[in-house]
This record gives sequence, C-alpha cells and structure tokens, in this order.
Amino acid sequence: MAINWFKYSAPTTFYGLAGKLVPWFAVASAALFAVGLYIGFAVAPMDATQGEFYRIIFIHVPASILSMFLYLIMAGYAALGLIFNTRLSAMMASAMAPTGALFAFISLWTGALWGKPMWGAWWVWDARMTSELILLFLYLGFIALHSSIDDPRRADRAAALLAIVGSVNVPIIYFSVKWWNTLHQGSTIKFSGTSMHIAMQQAMFTMLAACWLYAIAVTLARVRSIILEREKQTKWVSELPEVAQGEGKQ
Repeated sequence: MAINWFKYSAPTTFYGLAGKLVPWFAVASAALFAVGLYIGFAVAPMDATQGEFYRIIFIHVPASILSMFLYLIMAGYAALGLIFNTRLSAMMASAMAPTGALFAFISLWTGALWGKPMWGAWWVWDARMTSELILLFLYLGFIALHSSIDDPRRADRAAALLAIVGSVNVPIIYFSVKWWNTLHQGSTIKFSGTSMHIAMQQAMFTMLAACWLYAIAVTLARVRSIILEREKQTKWVSELPEVAQGEGKQ
C-alpha cells in the first residue's frame, strides 16, 4: 500500500504523525543511551595513551557530530521555507535550533573536560574549538533573531537567511584539522582502517544513534508546540482534545 507522504507536509496532518512518533524515538533513544554508556564506561578497555580520560569521547564525539549535522538540516529546512514559503519547513527549523545549540554546548563543555588533562588547558583558541564556538553563537543568534520579531513569517525569513549564511561554518569545523595546524586529532569515527577496539567502536556508534534518536524525538515534540502556537486561531487546533481539555480547565 502506497503512502502519500506529501500530505504530512502540512502542519494539520504532521501534528498527529509527530505525536505518534515521539514515544517510539524517545524510548529507543533512552535504551541506546543506557547501552552505549554501559559499553563505553564499563566494557571498553582503558586507552593505552590517554588512560581513562579518553572515555569522554563517547559523549563528546556524538555531540560534536550532531551539532554540525543538525545545523545543516536546520539550514536546509530554513531554505525550503524561504524558497517555497512552506510553513512546516520554517517550524521544523525553529524546532531544531535549541537541540542543536544543546549539542554544541555539550561538545564545547566535554571538549574542555577532555582538553585539561590532555593539553593542560581548559580552552585554547584552536581552529576547531573556535569554529565550534561560532556554531553555538549561530544557533543562539538564530533563536534570538527569531524571538525578537513579532511577525512569525518575517521572523522565519530573517532567521533563515542567518542559518543559510552560517552553514559555511560547518565545513570549516570539519576540515579545520586538515586545513590548519590544530591540537585536535583527525576523524575519530572511521568505517575502515580504524585502530579502535571493537568495544570502543560499539560504544561510539551506539551513542551516536542514541543522540540522533533523541534529537528527532525532541524536535518532533517541540514542533508540535510550535504548530499549536502558530495555528491556535484555526478551527482544527481548537477541536483537538488536548486543547479543548486545557481550555475547559481555565
């Protein structure tokens, strides 16, 4: 049976679909977080060079990857909303920004915890660290700019331009270790030719999958709230059971 996915491009239909998907992604994410943390902190062996301190990578690396990929996806949704004037695309971009900012913050914070014992400093103006900090500022700028404009459609357009322009920073983060002499090592996750212990690989990929599922669950939950706020004057929203019950209690 063919499924017409285009019908879910409208907020009215996507709202219900998102509500059904959130619990599945949330439960799967929690399970993978538990498994990934157990393998990373209890099963994976100690690193011969970095000792026990290396285990921070099981949080740091997935958070860093998600911070970059979420920004690109956010910018993609923002571009779709700007070009085709689609409401849901702009809402999805707005819903992803706080989660992306969270992962960028976690990346910087865990990087500092890792850097102190390894490099002897909490922070250095390393090319990758600086560009990751800029990424956090871009996320916060997107959120602040969108919140500062009362008209949602004007806010969507202004924030979309910032997101699109800021996307140039993502390849700078990724290739910084190749373009400049930095303290950071090369790519941690490799699909071939890696020297990582199998348990380390399992922990890394499990945590990465957990972060992806968490990002999806939180984004879908947040976009539902945005849809309700944007569409609160429409008839279909007023007829929703959760909205009707909320109004009845007031």
